[in-house]
Amino acid sequence: MRSGKWGFSEKYYQNSLNTLNTSLSSIPAYQKWKPYDPGPEYDVDTRFQSLPVLYKKQIRENFPEGLIPPGRDVNQALENGEISLAHTSGSSDISATNIWNQQWWDASERGSWKLNSFAHKIATGTHHEAILANPLNVGISSDNGYLSMDERRLSRFLFLNEKTDPSQWTDKHMDRMIEELEIFRPVVLEANPSFLARLSRYAIKHDKKVYQPGLIVFTYEYPTRFHYRQISQVFNSPTASSYGSTETGYVFMQCEEGKFHQNTDFCRVDIQPLKREYGDSETGRIIITTFNNPWYYMLRFDIRDLARIDSSGKCACGRNSGLILSAIEGRVISLTLTCDGKPVTLRTLDDAMGVLTDIDEYRLDQIDSTRYILTLVSQNPAKEKLAADAKDILHTVYGEKAEISVKYAEALSPEDSGKYSIARAVFPVNVEDFLDEDYLVRVS
Repeated sequence: MRSGKWGFSEKYYQNSLNTLNTSLSSIPAYQKWKPYDPGPEYDVDTRFQSLPVLYKKQIRENFPEGLIPPGRDVNQALENGEISLAHTSGSSDISATNIWNQQWWDASERGSWKLNSFAHKIATGTHHEAILANPLNVGISSDNGYLSMDERRLSRFLFLNEKTDPSQWTDKHMDRMIEELEIFRPVVLEANPSFLARLSRYAIKHDKKVYQPGLIVFTYEYPTRFHYRQISQVFNSPTASSYGSTETGYVFMQCEEGKFHQNTDFCRVDIQPLKREYGDSETGRIIITTFNNPWYYMLRFDIRDLARIDSSGKCACGRNSGLILSAIEGRVISLTLTCDGKPVTLRTLDDAMGVLTDIDEYRLDQIDSTRYILTLVSQNPAKEKLAADAKDILHTVYGEKAEISVKYAEALSPEDSGKYSIARAVFPVNVEDFLDEDYLVRVS
């Protein structure tokens, strides 16, 4: 992806250049990258595109000293509380330990609020915020008992859930969440979409009225069409998806028009597009470079997600500076393949599945090149008809040679990471096999 068509500021290019030069000159993890840099006589976009990509494996190999600038004392900073360590779970990916700089993280979050009119208006940094998430991702875990509301409070935050598997939620537990929303009256509700959809299904079934926050922000997972459909029956609050990671902070924020805007003061984004025979140049892998984190240099980090660029480069919200996405296409780990070997993103699958009704949850597992297992959670008694309709849809997506089995479950549970797997091939799928070779740099 070339950045010429986007309205990047001079500050953005200067941040890109400063981060590049500092990384190559003084950050140990990137010293082997120097030969790939064509040099200062080339423009900054060309220099970035000429470099390799940083993977979690390299983070583990170089952590922590290899990713911080000279003169920084990690042990002293950990002791005085300037930084801490954050761990990313690795059930669907390589786990890694990261340096957590709360001050930089908070500033990155504030920067993202400017990209959504609702967030910009109501988020003050002192506002009440409720979080409905897996405590493996954020919060306080307690699977052997329940925690009081006070035990789940942290400053301006209330963690509504302490259980790691929402399929085990009881009616009493969900009633408590609904009651606490009314008591706490959060300005913002941050939620795993799968968790909030489950709570919404309960509220619909039992005709429960639920407090309406000023904004619902989806994080941690891909929100499916079914999630949106279920949540919208209970909540009339505006919604937005916030996109980022522990390593990179807040990267994109969805605006009120539904597009995703880059948090340009805190990161650089490069997109490595798919080969044209597998899609088009507007869809590709997201590569992130962070700005101005004094403790942690992430240069061209593979965040392991795919996105679709908005080809117009404009948005009705009026924010036209920085990269604009029409959609997050889903995790790389969620890629499946058609019978003739073409990649199918989670968004492509979900758009197709979304025409069905009466589905609570679903998961698609690809067993090999032609065999697929679809697991459905549904209250619809016409199981055979629903299964036949689902098979017809999947044949359209994956090909007529696809052998599709449909089974039903009472509920689905999250992965060990705390997040749900909506689609996955059980065999290795290397996304680089599908990316445009002009944007790949092979490390010798």
